Amino acid sequence: MITSVLVANRGEIACRVARTCHELGIRTVAVHSDADEHALHARVADTAVRLPGSAPADTYLRGDLIVKAALAAGADAVHPGYGFLSENAAFARAVRDAGLVWIGPPPEAIEAMASKTRAKELMGVEPLREVTEADLPVLVKAAAGGGGRGMRVVRRLADLDGALAAARAEAASAFGDGEVFVEPYLGGEAGGRHVEVQVLADTHGTVWTLGTRDCSLQRRHQKVIEEAPAPGLSRRLTDELHALAVRAARAVGYTGAGTVEFLVAGERAHFLEMNTRLQVEHPVTEAVFGVDLVAEQIRIAEGHALDDAPPPARGHAVEARLYAEDPARDWSPQTGRLHRLAVPGTVRLDTGYGDGDDIGVHYDPLLAKAVAHAPTRAEAIRKLASALERAVIHGPVTNRDLLVRSLRHEEFAQARMDTGFYDRHLPELTAPAPDPYAPLAAALADAHGRSRFGGWRNLPAQPQTRRYATAGEEHEVRYRHTRDGLTADGVHVVHADAALVVLDVDGVRRRYEVSRYGDRVYVGATALTALPRFPDPTVQHAPGSLLAPMPGTVVRIADGLAEGAAVEAGQPLLWLEAMKMQHRITAPATGTLTALHATPGQQVEPGMLLAVVQPA
Repeated sequence: MITSVLVANRGEIACRVARTCHELGIRTVAVHSDADEHALHARVADTAVRLPGSAPADTYLRGDLIVKAALAAGADAVHPGYGFLSENAAFARAVRDAGLVWIGPPPEAIEAMASKTRAKELMGVEPLREVTEADLPVLVKAAAGGGGRGMRVVRRLADLDGALAAARAEAASAFGDGEVFVEPYLGGEAGGRHVEVQVLADTHGTVWTLGTRDCSLQRRHQKVIEEAPAPGLSRRLTDELHALAVRAARAVGYTGAGTVEFLVAGERAHFLEMNTRLQVEHPVTEAVFGVDLVAEQIRIAEGHALDDAPPPARGHAVEARLYAEDPARDWSPQTGRLHRLAVPGTVRLDTGYGDGDDIGVHYDPLLAKAVAHAPTRAEAIRKLASALERAVIHGPVTNRDLLVRSLRHEEFAQARMDTGFYDRHLPELTAPAPDPYAPLAAALADAHGRSRFGGWRNLPAQPQTRRYATAGEEHEVRYRHTRDGLTADGVHVVHADAALVVLDVDGVRRRYEVSRYGDRVYVGATALTALPRFPDPTVQHAPGSLLAPMPGTVVRIADGLAEGAAVEAGQPLLWLEAMKMQHRITAPATGTLTALHATPGQQVEPGMLLAVVQPA
């Protein structure tokens, strides 16, 4: 019997594995980088071991240090979670060679499926060896790893070499393996959907298929919203997908939890890969089948047999990934302090952060996963959208509004989505829609109690002003202190204190909960920045200034780029790496590069001046 498990991961998946271990009476050991010293996963574990450094290559990708930590802490098993070393056959062997139990598939199975090129050959699918105009569009894809890193869509043959180089660099940084390959791109243009099958196999020859999942809503090839079962599949196609998944598992002698992924267009299924680990979206399968996949992984590692058939499916589940990112600004990752995160209702929330935790630059921007389960798909969607809309999220910018709008979009509600969903609908899904009364509510909350200072005079109350910024716009609001309390034009102030403002607007009462952290004010779901009465002229930038949209590292400057160079609008000038992804900084207009302050290897903070382009 397993008595102590080291979780070779971080964030929400480390917390999720620890939760099941504690329910089973198993002690847990966490590993943490210096950046994660106070992280939630290190706090909830029974024991925590430091991995010196902050970069993944120095910490969570160091299998030798993790095995050493497991032995030092007295663990007798290792659970890899997902990402990092979860699909690394050499790490699995090192765990076993150290006399520890590996909670995952055999190293040989990982090896067979770890390279997407070898996996395709095993399933009889050949990647493109030579790309011609007739093959376009194509997808450049990393042979190792996942999470959308090392992937590029190429629609022009002239862009292929650049895409290959960028994908290799990103894959090498994220996975330590720069191998890439090219396959036909069957994305949104072809109406393709991303559908996958969860498998669970024991060491006694039993293989379960636990239904299907649809993961078509993706940004940068990384999933955003997932659901189970995949809607709208025919019985014939579902059976085919199940059969192919079992075939893949049996072909490599698979044991434990794994996922076989497909691209589905109409009644055709195209094999993509097999992920030899637990998936991020596994909670929707758990909800529908009433199983704990982590508990089953542990039972299988202990040698227990599965029942002859899995439990029956019930209802529908939908999961939304809450990211610290700004979808309206090219999905740029965000950092800072997460003051508060609370999702109401009966939805499941898997997170690796607690109130007051800091979100850094070194790792994936995933904050949490919210999962709703209900008897029908429509009910599950409504339940999840409502919970996210009412969630309290105080901290960096997130994709919460995008998630709510996506769930309520007609195309998604009618299950007509495909992998091109965000390519078509992103502008409408990210259009600013701040509450017009939020700035006034913030000002009234801030002004609470001020009317008692200094006494009263028999003079008309002078209007007070406050300025706030939200969604890229500035708002000035006015209010007055009177003998009867605070007043404002066009509304009736029913109640105002530092935490709650109630306004009557045309007979309709609006309730606003207000929280303030420095100059950042949260009024319901609207985030505001309190502005000084007079702008600071020292923060003004020249037209054409390129500012760092996120904290990160300058990893590359465009070849031959120097001050005085002519540039075209949209031309990539430099690349920033943040949260394991590379982000292009492009010229805002056609003109001349008059200043270039960024240098390779430079660490930058949000708002730092990188370059200046003088428009033609």
